[in-house]
Amino acid sequence: MKRAFLSALSVGLAALFLTGPAQAQGNPGPLRIEITEGVIEPLPIAVPPFLAETPAASQFARDIAQVVADDLEGSGLFRAIPENAFISPITSFDSPVQYADWKAINAQALVTGSVSVASDGRLVVKFRLFDVFSDAPLGKGLQFVASQSSWRRMGHKVADAVYSRITGEGGYFDSRVVFVSETGPKNARQKRLAIMDYDGANVQFLTDSSAIVLAPRFSPTGDRVLYTSYATGRPQITLLDVNSVRSQGLGSAQGGEMSFAPRFSPDGRSVVFSLTNGGNSDIYRRDLSSGAQTRLTATPAIETAPSFSPDGRQIVFESDRSGSQQLYVMSATGGEARRISFGPGRYGTPVWSPRGDLIAFTKQNQGRFHIGVMRTDGSEERLLTSSFLDESPTWSPNGRVIMFTRETSGAGGAPSLYSVDISGRNLRRVPTPGAASDPAWSPLLP
Repeated sequence: MKRAFLSALSVGLAALFLTGPAQAQGNPGPLRIEITEGVIEPLPIAVPPFLAETPAASQFARDIAQVVADDLEGSGLFRAIPENAFISPITSFDSPVQYADWKAINAQALVTGSVSVASDGRLVVKFRLFDVFSDAPLGKGLQFVASQSSWRRMGHKVADAVYSRITGEGGYFDSRVVFVSETGPKNARQKRLAIMDYDGANVQFLTDSSAIVLAPRFSPTGDRVLYTSYATGRPQITLLDVNSVRSQGLGSAQGGEMSFAPRFSPDGRSVVFSLTNGGNSDIYRRDLSSGAQTRLTATPAIETAPSFSPDGRQIVFESDRSGSQQLYVMSATGGEARRISFGPGRYGTPVWSPRGDLIAFTKQNQGRFHIGVMRTDGSEERLLTSSFLDESPTWSPNGRVIMFTRETSGAGGAPSLYSVDISGRNLRRVPTPGAASDPAWSPLLP
């Protein structure tokens, strides 16, 4: 862990820089968490309840501050100091910070904020971040303006800004997750697409339970979702508009063909997927505008689960062409593939990190399932989890956290969503209303 100055960050939701007495004054605070070195002791941070500047903002002020504290603590990098430990309350957003009182309770960072309801009914949220031990603000304050229904997003935006200033990396709190919501007995599950905030709040269903759905994936802009649907009786790739909740089959499968495991290209213009015909599965690429389809692999093996590199030049996929299920990387235009997994066991469901540096995967070995990561050349393999059944990894927008499905054993076993950071620490269950599987993390919301 280091202490180093970070400059102010500009973010959306009608964000404005604040000016005033607490603005950065040329005395930069050197507070910083260096994530790559591994964080064992979370950084103590104080997030007092935000001040309500208008009577109607009272509950929003407390709730938004709680979202900020929960986001930061949930990352595993911070430890929120309980409110009953505070020595001096924050009574004015513009009053000078009493650094000695925060040092006395070992707070290394302090987040202050205020909330008001404007004449047009919108919420106005202001916040500042302070490096307590340097007696200085960390960058300029920010102000967000949005509808009252967006109050949780405003909390996530504040938390993302704090995370970014202290770690030097992008946040991931203002994002959503699409997943498969499951109900019913294990041998007759009903499956629906659902979407929620990254932390399990605001669950909404995108499909009904009339057809089984699998493997949803967000578009790069987060406004569309690809998934596999059994509405026609056989698996078919379907494209859903998140805002209108309208879906359409991409219609590539014919006769006895089955198409599944779709994923967008980084530019959102094409899709890679598996197509099975006559018992042989290969990987194809489809242009979404023209419908033109290109076969990328042509072997007798089962080849599936393709995932683009962030630059769109390569594809990682799973194949049993060597006799067991392993991971391969090939050009995005097809051609010769190189094997990158060589450890014991079987590897599957590879997903390229949005940072481009790692590939997440599922591994089965000696009766256990694992979520792991490796370099894109297959080196430095690390297993992050181990259980009866862990599968379906998906990356947070900043490439620092992986969400996945964990299913318990036995007749009553059911899947749940979990997250873990890429060091293998901070394993957490993501709350969902019922059984849930196949998570897919969106990019940061605009």
